[in-house]
Amino acid sequence: MSKTVVAFANDAGGELYIGIKNNPRALVGIPQNQLDSIENRISNIVLDSCAPIIQPEISFLTEEDKHIIRVYIHKGSKPPYFLKNKGKNEGTFIRVGSSNRLGDRETIFRLERSAANSSFDAELNYSKDFNEITLDGFAAFFKEKTGEELTEKILEKLNLVVIEQGQKRATK
Repeated sequence: MSKTVVAFANDAGGELYIGIKNNPRALVGIPQNQLDSIENRISNIVLDSCAPIIQPEISFLTEEDKHIIRVYIHKGSKPPYFLKNKGKNEGTFIRVGSSNRLGDRETIFRLERSAANSSFDAELNYSKDFNEITLDGFAAFFKEKTGEELTEKILEKLNLVVIEQGQKRATK
């Protein structure tokens, strides 16, 4: 599972479903009394084995009266993502079709380069939640200069707000 999580974070993101058999594809489900413990195990596996930190989005679904767990991995903003126990050179994986492939030097370099294309002010600010930031002064200045109200959409266009792993983050 960790290889797939890393590969999704290094690529465009992706979903894993627990409770669905692969070959042949069949819905087997998970007993309801095991959902919480499996969710905790998934979170621990991802947090303990992947670097930089990947935050999985875990949800419970019911299909045909059977419980399944959906694990959504967002595209990461700080590639390359890798398995901690293998290190960057031996633990960086990418998706090729429906399989995970070990990233070669060129792939790792490309991932590093894509992460390095951002400047300091484009880095995400983790010290405060987006909702804790007050923009009153900037909003007044923006309206004075442009005649427009400052909206979240404008903040996103200006790259002052970025969606990372499903959460709004302000940039520095």
